[in-house]
Amino acid sequence: MYEHGMITPVVALVIWSLIMLIWLYATRIPAMSKAKLQPGQATKADMEKLSSANVANNYNHLMEQPTLFYALAFSLQLLGQGDHPINIGLAWLYVAIRVVHSLVQATVNIIIIRFLIFVTGTLVLIALAVHAAIAVGMVDISLPH
Repeated sequence: MYEHGMITPVVALVIWSLIMLIWLYATRIPAMSKAKLQPGQATKADMEKLSSANVANNYNHLMEQPTLFYALAFSLQLLGQGDHPINIGLAWLYVAIRVVHSLVQATVNIIIIRFLIFVTGTLVLIALAVHAAIAVGMVDISLPH
């Protein structure tokens, strides 16, 4: 699990995103059929009323903030920091947080819980960004002599 550094958590999050896409179509197609909505004719407001709306919104969210994760993970890997246990741990933590966020949003969708999960994921991204900034020399953490 750790031998490929930051790449394995990236692949795991991509697979999770594809699982959410399958979940989206598995719920959206029946919901559209039940509501007698035709593809291409339904408005955004029509789509938001469907029972699949939370799954669809989550899939869209997986195409937003995680792009920062992908960029940071590949950057750290290319900078030779992809095998650092802290970076790998943070990467897996971010993936776990996104999975939990998806499950909360697609099922119970309690906004305050989702928000706290989102903030936690953002803090993990900030930690990864700081590690990347240190690796490229943007941040100097050396102690004074």
